Amino acid sequence: MLNLKNSEIMKTFFKLIAVVLVFTSIAIITNSCKKEDPKAYGQMTVKMTDAPADYLEVNIDVIGVQVHHESSGWVTLPINAGVYNLLDLQNNVTTVLATNVQLPVGKISQIRLILGSNNSLVTIQPDTFDLKVPSGEESGLKINLHETIQPHSTMEIVLDFDAAASVVESGVGSYHLKPVIKVKSVTQL
Repeated sequence: MLNLKNSEIMKTFFKLIAVVLVFTSIAIITNSCKKEDPKAYGQMTVKMTDAPADYLEVNIDVIGVQVHHESSGWVTLPINAGVYNLLDLQNNVTTVLATNVQLPVGKISQIRLILGSNNSLVTIQPDTFDLKVPSGEESGLKINLHETIQPHSTMEIVLDFDAAASVVESGVGSYHLKPVIKVKSVTQL
């Protein structure tokens, strides 16, 4: 009779071990599924805004936007290229330069705004002047970012192009554009 009880105890013990092994296996499988997919992607949207300035127009010719990705290097974003009057972008009005661009998950260290040669200034008189941008077309205007593209989400970046600080009078009737741009906000959507 003692052997029968030991046999039942052993059966119960092995059933308990089997149940523990099944739950442990499920936990391991579930945990491994939660790891980030190395091929996961997120998205990025880039917008631009401006603070007030004492001019009628400050027109900038945006021909490119690039971001520096930790594994891909400089990535050129498809954008809405064109000439933008910064003064139309005051009081939290923004324009979309790039929208929902798919990028691999990872760190973005810089964003580069590339300007063309069709930049101009309209003063209050009103007079129109060409605005030259040193290295705007060649190397672009780099802005430090230090953000991370998250899987299955959209990073929205708003760049604040300060027109008042960016326009520099370099003589009578001569102006240069020395862009002052900062990241106003970064939002993960």
